[in-house]
Amino acid sequence: MRVVLAEDLFLLRDGLTRTLQEHGFDVIAAVDNGPALLRTLLEEEPDVAVVDIRLPPTFTDEGLQAALEARRSRPALPVLVLSQYVDQLYAHELLAGGQGAIGYLLKDRITHTTQFVDAVRTVAAGGTVMDPQVIARLLARSDARGTTAQLTPRELGVLALMAEGRSNAAVAQTLFISESAVAKHTAAIFSKLRIEPSADDNRRVLAVLAYLKR
Repeated sequence: MRVVLAEDLFLLRDGLTRTLQEHGFDVIAAVDNGPALLRTLLEEEPDVAVVDIRLPPTFTDEGLQAALEARRSRPALPVLVLSQYVDQLYAHELLAGGQGAIGYLLKDRITHTTQFVDAVRTVAAGGTVMDPQVIARLLARSDARGTTAQLTPRELGVLALMAEGRSNAAVAQTLFISESAVAKHTAAIFSKLRIEPSADDNRRVLAVLAYLKR
């Protein structure tokens, strides 16, 4: 799997490169600024991009904007964004296209290699991976407008895990409930939010996130 990596800090960039290579990824480029990232994404057409939001020259959102620009040319381009904090605007920009194959993880909450590697593979395969804190912010924003006020606390918990891309089995294991209970909560969520249920986990996640970002 061909990966383009964008991170301005040398030690972190080198560490991520080594980690990806050790797990079978082909890191075809590791860049440290926005313009180089955009150029590389358009020229190399990688299987997935792992991108720090803040890159030179201004250290604002060059990484994100380069990834979004590349996705406008290649809508299916998988992008996993790494950030030091939760920014709802960035999350909304990333989700706006609705094509899937996206991820938003917080650097200081990646606690083990498997978590990071699995996220890269999930996004590369067209899935959606969101840090729970990002989901919590989206849910809080939605709650402020009454969007999810009709959901029970348990349904909100299921919704947050669904939005992370968890399967029913994974949700059940995390919440210590049965899979049949998860299925019932999921059906109730879709009914209350007026979202058509789907057997496709990724479409389900995208539907939920699309609703929350409106």
